[in-house]
Amino acid sequence: MAEQFVTLEKSFMKLLAEKKYQTLKDVMATMNAADIAAVFEDLDEERTPLLFRLLPKELAAEAFAELSPELQEHLIRGFSDKELHEVVSELYVDDAADLVEEMPASVVKRILAQADPEMRREINEILRYPENSAGSIMTTEYVSLRPQMTVAEAIQRIRRTGVDKETIYTCYVTEARRLLGTVSVKDLLLAPDDNTPVSEIMDGHVISVSTLTDQEEVAQMLSKYNFLALPVVDADERMVGIVTFDDAMDVLVEETTEDIEKMAGMLPSEKTYLRSTPWDLFRHRIPWLLLLMVSATFTGMIITGFESALAAQVVLTAFIPMLMDTGGNSGSQASVTVIRALSLGELELPDLPKVVWKEIQTAVLCGAALASLCFLKIMVFDRMILGNTDITVMTAFVVCLTMALTVLAAKVVGCTLPLCAKRLGFDPAVMASPFITTIVDALSLLVYFSIAKAVLF
Repeated sequence: MAEQFVTLEKSFMKLLAEKKYQTLKDVMATMNAADIAAVFEDLDEERTPLLFRLLPKELAAEAFAELSPELQEHLIRGFSDKELHEVVSELYVDDAADLVEEMPASVVKRILAQADPEMRREINEILRYPENSAGSIMTTEYVSLRPQMTVAEAIQRIRRTGVDKETIYTCYVTEARRLLGTVSVKDLLLAPDDNTPVSEIMDGHVISVSTLTDQEEVAQMLSKYNFLALPVVDADERMVGIVTFDDAMDVLVEETTEDIEKMAGMLPSEKTYLRSTPWDLFRHRIPWLLLLMVSATFTGMIITGFESALAAQVVLTAFIPMLMDTGGNSGSQASVTVIRALSLGELELPDLPKVVWKEIQTAVLCGAALASLCFLKIMVFDRMILGNTDITVMTAFVVCLTMALTVLAAKVVGCTLPLCAKRLGFDPAVMASPFITTIVDALSLLVYFSIAKAVLF
């Protein structure tokens, strides 16, 4: 795929240099909007306005919706009022609302000035819902049918109004805006009689979401039920819009990216990596680095507290990195597994005892295996092959017992903190690798030196 885009980019650049605009226009007319946007993102910003003007009107709007906010802003600033009106009028309402939400105030003013009154009203309606809610990502463009309509009348209505709707496959049966059921185009086409009322073939068991439902929950429901769209209702159970599967996929990508960044100890960024400046990366990384650096002070305090023991048994120092790394890795494994289960809705806080018990069992198995192999490694490799005679059987015993207990503690901490974070209203992804590793490092040192002090001194 990457090679294909490189070839396309080179072809575009060559055709541009040779001023073969008609050929460029013909090539782009055969391409998917998402592919056009991907090529535009890799080209110099100065060349994109010219290429964009070669696109057919509908394809231009579709490609525009796929571009990054930075490139969208660049194009808008170069558009005439007429060009901006043509692009905005071809956008779906939810894409237009996303555009308004991303742009600076001066650009938003131009966009709204060139939008039709009806679109301005619908954009404002979407923007009044809380961020990351179903209302904020829904579109108000859906096909609405009446229960008393015949199949023939319903099909005629779809033909008349469907051109401006984001999806026409699933239609919604409403009366006084109250959602009564759903009917698909397949159901209408396969109806036994054109005079059959829609109410007789519709599915009255409708799954819907509230305008305030979290967008991630909406995306999970679309995935769970394999819907193409999910109806959105307000507090009075009146239908106000739909969330389509493509918007849900965008939400899942956004949420997953955010979780990965948090789990890596970074603040979430809305920019792509290549469009982020070093200053942007610095701002998103330094807060967590500072926090983790300060929190690591506790590790230093523990080592200082057992300084006399280390002086008497210097050989113990050699095993500190191995124990800390093993504990951190064990805690990360448990936390990532639990965070994923939480994000998929597989776990809730009442499941905590089951989760802890399962992780304890897992820790016993992992700890036993690691401790056994570690004992062989210390006695054979470190003592016999490397000739470190300071290592005794009791030293190996202390290290291996510490490893088993560290794995146990790390897995319990790793599975517990994400669940507790969710209960307190925090994002469970925050309790991931860097945070848990810092806690487990301190625990592993405490366990290590406590056992060593009790056994060797």
